[in-house]
Amino acid sequence: MTQMTTRTTSVPETLGRRDRLSQGPNLLFAYGTLQFDDVLKALLGRVPERASASAPGYRAAALEGCVYPGLVVRAFGGSAPGVVLTDLSNEEWRILDAFEDERYNLQEVTLSNGTRGWAYVWPGDGVRVEDWDAEEFAAQHLSAYAARCARIAPALAAGQPKGE
Repeated sequence: MTQMTTRTTSVPETLGRRDRLSQGPNLLFAYGTLQFDDVLKALLGRVPERASASAPGYRAAALEGCVYPGLVVRAFGGSAPGVVLTDLSNEEWRILDAFEDERYNLQEVTLSNGTRGWAYVWPGDGVRVEDWDAEEFAAQHLSAYAARCARIAPALAAGQPKGE
């Protein structure tokens, strides 16, 4: 059996989230709602270039009382499926940082293809045993969630908090 290690690097607090691009890769690993075209269009006005990816040693966990997931370390093997967004502008990064806000830690993770990318990792409580179900989210929540994203996008683009 091989031992798997996953390298994670948090953005230094003194630099802040917005300075992360000077720290390393300009890739975002999206494992939850940011995988969906409707959400990306609502927040950014477009769907960035992307490729399928996964993050070994992590899982997209269901969270108590939330329709979105949190990326957490997986206890036993496996990998969180998702996509890598590859052509985000600095302005789009700023919007996504504000959208994901301080509930998440922005960390560098090693992906299954050996590249590194940034991911919004869940540090908080309320992690459920089961994985988040993207198909269930799409069927039951995507429309309302994308509409909410469209409502808050102008505030995020103006540098204001979500307000919801």
